[in-house]
Amino acid sequence: MGKVIPEKAIIISVSGAVQGVGFRPFIYKLAQQNQVSGNVKNTNDGVTIFVQGTHDSIQSFLSLLQSEPPPLARIQDVQIQPTTPNGHVGFKIVHSKVSGQKSAIILPDMSTCNDCLNDIANPKNRRYQYPFTNCTNCGPRFSIIQDLPYDRPNTSMGEFTMCRKCQTEYADPENRRFHAQPNACPNCGPQISFIKKDGKLLSEKQDALITVLDQISAGKIIGLKGLGGFQFVCDARNENAVEALRRRKNRPAKPFAIMVKNLEMAKKLCRLSMEEADLITSPEKPIVILKSKNSKTLSSNIAPGNPTLGLMLPYTPLHYLLMDGLGFPIVATSGNLANEPICIDENEALTRLKNIADGFLIHNRPIVRPVDDSVARIMAGKPMIIRRARGFAPLPILHSDCNTSILATGAHLKNTVTITRKHQYFMSQHIGNLETELSALTQNSVSHDFINMYNLDVKSIACDFHPDYQSTTFAKSFDLPINPIQHHVAHIWSVIGEHKLDLPVLGVAWDGTGLGTDNTIWGGEFFRIDHSGWNRIGHWKSFQLPGGDSAVKEPRRSALGLLYSLMGKDAFHLSIIRNAFKNHELNLLKTMFESRTNIHETTSTGRLFDAVSFLSGFNCKTQFEGQAAMDLEFAIDEFESNDAYSIQIRTENKKHVLDWSSMVLSILADIKSEKSRAEISRFFHSALSHVITEVSKLEGLETVCLSGGCFQNKSLLEQSVKELKENNFQPFWNQEIPINDGGISLGQAAVLNQGGQKECV
Repeated sequence: MGKVIPEKAIIISVSGAVQGVGFRPFIYKLAQQNQVSGNVKNTNDGVTIFVQGTHDSIQSFLSLLQSEPPPLARIQDVQIQPTTPNGHVGFKIVHSKVSGQKSAIILPDMSTCNDCLNDIANPKNRRYQYPFTNCTNCGPRFSIIQDLPYDRPNTSMGEFTMCRKCQTEYADPENRRFHAQPNACPNCGPQISFIKKDGKLLSEKQDALITVLDQISAGKIIGLKGLGGFQFVCDARNENAVEALRRRKNRPAKPFAIMVKNLEMAKKLCRLSMEEADLITSPEKPIVILKSKNSKTLSSNIAPGNPTLGLMLPYTPLHYLLMDGLGFPIVATSGNLANEPICIDENEALTRLKNIADGFLIHNRPIVRPVDDSVARIMAGKPMIIRRARGFAPLPILHSDCNTSILATGAHLKNTVTITRKHQYFMSQHIGNLETELSALTQNSVSHDFINMYNLDVKSIACDFHPDYQSTTFAKSFDLPINPIQHHVAHIWSVIGEHKLDLPVLGVAWDGTGLGTDNTIWGGEFFRIDHSGWNRIGHWKSFQLPGGDSAVKEPRRSALGLLYSLMGKDAFHLSIIRNAFKNHELNLLKTMFESRTNIHETTSTGRLFDAVSFLSGFNCKTQFEGQAAMDLEFAIDEFESNDAYSIQIRTENKKHVLDWSSMVLSILADIKSEKSRAEISRFFHSALSHVITEVSKLEGLETVCLSGGCFQNKSLLEQSVKELKENNFQPFWNQEIPINDGGISLGQAAVLNQGGQKECV
């Protein structure tokens, strides 16, 4: 670059996802291209650039900076401050400055880019078949970073010293590995090894890869240390292997995720729309829920009774090498026991997972924090994240400025936590159900991880309204003001916060369970939310639920409670009830209802789904959350009809009460006349979609927010959205964050941030 006498100089402060994405090399090349001098450095705030040159060169530099950033960069703000030229020649990348509040954004772990895939596939490349190949456009971030700013010494790669060739790449602005913090090769980077379940080393490096290929092909279950934790992998075609995994993991029915080699293999197993193909091949590489083709290739026990499959493509070099060597689909499910967090350390895995895996493929790059696989689905034509983790967390959701930092501890199931900073909501990766001590410890560590990472001074805590949830107990462990937020109000605010909606809105929160402010179990709620607070303006007619938690696992109890609330003791004489219970069970249940012992009032849409699912043919205990409701949805299959059951909307205490009585009587009549389960399910789903639109008409609010686990139901969500739009309403639902309880923490933070926790009576 020739010498240019600087006319002016500026300091540019760039915030957003601008560290670990090749942003400084991009700036370096941009400076060369526009003949400006100066320097660029990572800071705790993001990236700071000092630029000096002519007026035109600086203007060109600024224009290209914002219009052509690196593929993975996410610029949120650019601040420009005039300064004095210093006359220095050339442009440099300088060492990071560590001072002030940490406000840079940590990038999620991203899947391997095509350039790196070409490297590992090329026998002449020095990274041929190297499982830890990466560059500035791909590879680990969130799972390896220990502190900000994002520089190699602040990651778990800090213990690996780059060899001369890697260091040359790292220092070369023309190389795509220029300042790629996890840069490594077979000579200086992490290595894989295969150990037996007793911890004894069996093979290393390339031999370890060959060992695991042989083991999987032989029907063994392998514990694989991946990007953000362990996975269990086995041959998805092998009935014995899949059955053994179910038995050992105590997961009798919940579907397993499948990893396939490429898009062509995915298309052999499932139907893919253009949007679904884009989602499964995206840099995030989530598990995508797809319509199965019922291929005979896979074990029948992969997703029993489920017409969909969860498919994902390889997202690390190690996964690519495995799939290339195997050439067939494999199960790739979380490396944990039921209701426990995933393992991230081989020593821990040898203790917790030794009774599940037949052997372990491990590596010596430490995983700093657990990051599970994300799950997504195309719903109403748009991607919906069902489980937010790898590839998405911890990118922030933007919101209006918050004067203080808030920690929201989330729900009891599908837990996440959220912290606020300035104009950002940072939602954690998926933590899981808080039903074990290990899960509670993980929530604690993840929360403090976020607080410490950004050096935040948290001033208040938001938690669930239920006093006995583990997430509430955790909130109370802080010596700070506690703000309990009603569960379903948080659901609606998660939509408001995600989409930055103006108030007022009509909120529809439908799920399984949430403690209401009247101490009954809510779950089928309508809210008006405005600047004065929230008002419960409608709900399902309540019914009696015998046994509380046991009713969640036994849809027959929900059905009995619904029928008892409709017809009293006569419910016990119905053949469908007599056939579902033994005599001693019925006698006990009669006593419970008569004495009101362990009987709970509920408006839960989830339990309504369970009841209808049971009445129409689902006659077993549920093996996982939502199984009965999913089975009812799947029963629709390809059945189409414009008919729907009738639901009366009555007014009681100035509230819209959705009376399911006539619908349930119609369902009983249709069962007696032997109508198909597909018809019953379609009429039921249509009735629910219709009633949402009818309440919306009664309230007259243009913006309608849909949230809660019931809206994971594709038929319900898509039909509801379609009808609302046809009637000139503007429906919004969770897309970037989970619509289930995984989104509750962001909703809690949004409520507290915008002062919306007040109940208006």
